[in-house]
Amino acid sequence: MAVVLVGVDGSAASRHAVEYACFRAHKLDFELLIAHVIPWSPYSFSTPGENEFRSTQRSKELKAATEQVVEPMVSLAREEGVTAEGFVKHGDPIDLLIDLIREREATGLVVGRTGDSRVRQALFGSIPSHLVQVAPVPVTVVP
Repeated sequence: MAVVLVGVDGSAASRHAVEYACFRAHKLDFELLIAHVIPWSPYSFSTPGENEFRSTQRSKELKAATEQVVEPMVSLAREEGVTAEGFVKHGDPIDLLIDLIREREATGLVVGRTGDSRVRQALFGSIPSHLVQVAPVPVTVVP
């Protein structure tokens, strides 16, 4: 069965993305892989003291993101009668979502449009905008 990746961040827009993906899953018969990426860079600066506790902190962050962000969206999809699986990992959101598309041979990507300010978008761009430009599959951005 085909898989569609849904990127979520805990926002109302990502909930709308899951709801839209469920609607399309019923029509087109596909499964959902619901993913949340905790932004993290291997080039971020940290102190030796922070490094000592980093592994424990990362585990806590993964557990919290799974419980607070991904599991509610997987439950929502399952309540709608759609087969869904959750995924949480640290890293660059764009790189990890693209890797997941390739690894799972996803046929589409659905993300929510967040309400970043125009200044922030002008300076840093937005994750949905980047994904539209680099994803190897069709991308749906849900308001």
